[in-house]
Formats: sequence, structure tokens, C-alpha cells
Amino acid sequence: MEFLRILVFIAFVLARSEAQQRQSNISLGSSLTPDENSTWLSNSGLYAFGFYKEGNGFSVGIFLAGIREKTVVWTANRDSPPVTSNATLVFTSEGSLVLQSREGNKYIGDSALSSSSASMMDSGNFVLYNSNGRIIWQSFDHPTDTLLPTQRLLAEKQLISSASESDHASGIFMLAMQSDGNLVQYPVKSTPLTSSNAYYASDTYGNGGNVSLVFDSDAHLYLMNSSGVNIRNITNKGYYRKDTIFLMRIDWDGLFRLYSFSLNVNTNWTAEWASSNDRCDPQGLCGLNGFCTLIDQEADCKCLPGFDFVDKGNWTAGCERNFIADSCGNNNKSLRYTMEELPNTSWEEDTYSVLEILDKESCIQACLDDCNCEAAFY
Repeated sequence: MEFLRILVFIAFVLARSEAQQRQSNISLGSSLTPDENSTWLSNSGLYAFGFYKEGNGFSVGIFLAGIREKTVVWTANRDSPPVTSNATLVFTSEGSLVLQSREGNKYIGDSALSSSSASMMDSGNFVLYNSNGRIIWQSFDHPTDTLLPTQRLLAEKQLISSASESDHASGIFMLAMQSDGNLVQYPVKSTPLTSSNAYYASDTYGNGGNVSLVFDSDAHLYLMNSSGVNIRNITNKGYYRKDTIFLMRIDWDGLFRLYSFSLNVNTNWTAEWASSNDRCDPQGLCGLNGFCTLIDQEADCKCLPGFDFVDKGNWTAGCERNFIADSCGNNNKSLRYTMEELPNTSWEEDTYSVLEILDKESCIQACLDDCNCEAAFY
């Protein structure tokens, strides 16, 4: 009988714990607008689901509302343009989340879901439940560019960087948990997704199809196989500290980093760990006809001589000619080209032709003699 009482007590505690997690239930028929009642908060008030300012309009997502530096960790329909202030987010009587705006209606999650309630959890996870209290959709299963503690990046899932620090639309870099067990970073537009196009890899290929990237509750990042075995530490340790929150994000510059934020100190986010110490590693950071240099360990993109940035505020847009190039095959003997050397540059590994040339002067002359050559790497 005593054993039965213990079991009943444990069951009661678990049920109470779950009720506390879901105390801030969102019921059918609830709605949000950008101007009034704009978010649904978690119990602690740390996380919020709802509207946040994006450019000249508003987007819907999850962000840290309980700190000075509001930080977006998940974005719904991230490649749709921001909506105006007259938009409404409705948790319909049919159990769907619908963003209603002048541009039309957009579902958040699956339009076929028939939810009975929803919760913004203190973990940062937004959850939809059916009538039996079972989770039928959660934001943790559909990450954008960020992982939070207790969240996993499952096999065949990706994180895609944001376009910039202020624009949460999809950017140009990917962190992919591949079906071969390898965690790899690629430029989004690289085809095919092979090792030659990767700029980071965990070298864990061949470990099966159900390897996942785990962000543990103590802020430890590691790879776990289907048997629950840690097969590779991404970070060498956990970083847990009292009154500190953590997130892992693939940043707009292509590196993925582990960040901490102290709730007791009026500071900014601190990078505890990064996938590389070389900020020029991500392929495509400087775009077409651009190259990367390091200045005080910060990446700085420059254009090739004769080229200017397409968009000075967006390195990834690359560079375009600032003059009209005459053909070297037009027999104009007064037309002369020269080559300018660019020291200390980081250039992406796209080799189109390899010549057996012994010295730099011969390399220069070979390019000048070839009408199809515009640049050479010696």
C-alpha cells in the first residue's frame, strides 16, 4: 500500500509539473494584433510568441521578451514580407493558427491541424495540443536559424542563417544534419552538397541515419546516435551557469556560435564558442568577384580591382564591373591589360584550369595571353 501511495504521489507531482508548464494555455478563438495584445507570453515572461517589429512592418515568431535585448529565436513564414499593423493572428475555432492580412491568409504550422489549445513554454518551445493533451505540433521540430537548450536538430533537418542581423528572412548559409551522420555547413546555393562545397564538417559520416545534434540543458552541444550514445562532442563541455540563458545560432555571416546572456548583469550576448576562429571560412560571404580579408580578426570583404559592390550594405550580393571591358580579341593593339596582385586574401576553391607553371611571372603572362582569363591564383 505504501508503494502504491508513492506511485500515486509521483504521478500527482508529474501531472502538477505538466500543468505548471501549460498554465498559460492559449484557447481557441484567441487572437493577437501588432498594436494591442501583440504576444502570448510564457509563464516566466521570458519568451513570447507573437508579433515583433521587422523593417517597416511586423513578423510573427518567438523571441526573448524578458530581457533588455529582445532576441528573435524562431520566425514563422520567414520568407514572406512583413505585414502591416492591421494584421491579425487568430487561433481559429477549428484549431489552426492563421495570420490574416491585406496580402492574404497564411497558416502557421500545418493547415490541417485540429488543435484544442496551445502554450508558449518557458523552454522557448511553442506547442499545439489535441483534445487529449498530446503535442501535435511544436516549433522545436521546425527550427529556423536557432536552437535552444533541450532542442535537437534531427537527421535530414537544417538550420538556415538569416539574411542579416536585422532581416530574419532566409540567408545564404546552411547547417545540415545529414542522413549519413555528418553535421556539415554549406552555402545554401551550393550544388551538389558534397565535401568540396562544405566549409565545416564534424567528420562523423557513416554513423547511421538517425544521428541528431543535441543542445543539452547544460548548454552542451554534441552528436547523438539512435542508441542514445554521444558519438562526438561539438563543444568540449557544458556551459551552465545560474541565471544565464543560452542559445545556439547559425549567424548571418555563416558561422554557428553558442551564446550566453546573464540575467543578472546588464550586458549583451557573449559568444562562448564558434565553429571556426576564421571569419573568412564561410564560402560565399563576399559574393561573386569579392574576396575576404581579416582585419583585427574581423571579416572584411573587398572587390577585385575594376569592380565595385553591387550593394555596399550586403557583401553577399558580390561585385560588378565599374568599367566596360573590351574584348582582347578585337585586334586593337593599343588596348593593354595588366594584372594587379592581391596579397593576404581568402579565395574560394573554384579551380577551372590548372597549368604546369613554375613561377609567378609565367602565371601572369599565361592569363594575359588568354582572352577567357580574368583572374589567376598562384
